[in-house]
Amino acid sequence: MEAIRPVPRTLLRDRAYVAIRDAIVAGEIEPGAVVKDAELAERLGLSRAPVREAFARLVDEGLLESKPQSYTRVTPVVAADVRDAAAVVGAMHELVTRVAVPRLFAADVEAMRAANERFAAAVETGDVDTALHADDVLHDVLVRVSGNRAAAATVARYTPLIRRLERRRFGEGGACRSAGLHERLIEACATGDVDAAVRVTAEIWRGLAELADRD
Repeated sequence: MEAIRPVPRTLLRDRAYVAIRDAIVAGEIEPGAVVKDAELAERLGLSRAPVREAFARLVDEGLLESKPQSYTRVTPVVAADVRDAAAVVGAMHELVTRVAVPRLFAADVEAMRAANERFAAAVETGDVDTALHADDVLHDVLVRVSGNRAAAATVARYTPLIRRLERRRFGEGGACRSAGLHERLIEACATGDVDAAVRVTAEIWRGLAELADRD
């Protein structure tokens, strides 16, 4: 029985955070919806304490807004917030791309190619979950290889604000990212062309900022 130990409180908090964040990003909890810790705690099979901690983190990250003793609710999708997030996340991706490209192995490039194939197929069929997951996998290769934990944390913090708008665009029948741009990025990575890889990365994230302008 020595292997059975209490689950750390931090893991419960993180579990609540991920579940609520993903529900907000996916639109399962819609913008403007009031969220209550007791209700979500029951649905998640948790106590209220880790849910409250998750709420505090989501308020800090801009997915929830709270008025003490009144309400906690999902924030609206605001174009200016998405533009700001895209600028920050894009800058981090440019940084990690510059560092990672000289360090990539053939297996890393192949992982990016495989992810882009899944991305393109998912966009073709309108499978938003698979498309965005594949997009994450592709770009996360560069984040991981760069070894920059500060950049990784910044990307993780602000990407959900962008994802909400991307999901809306998919729902409207549009694709928010281009498999063709991904292909250009991958080819630059494969040939070790750092400057080209950074330029394509900037183009990808500039397109997401422009997406917010059309909202």
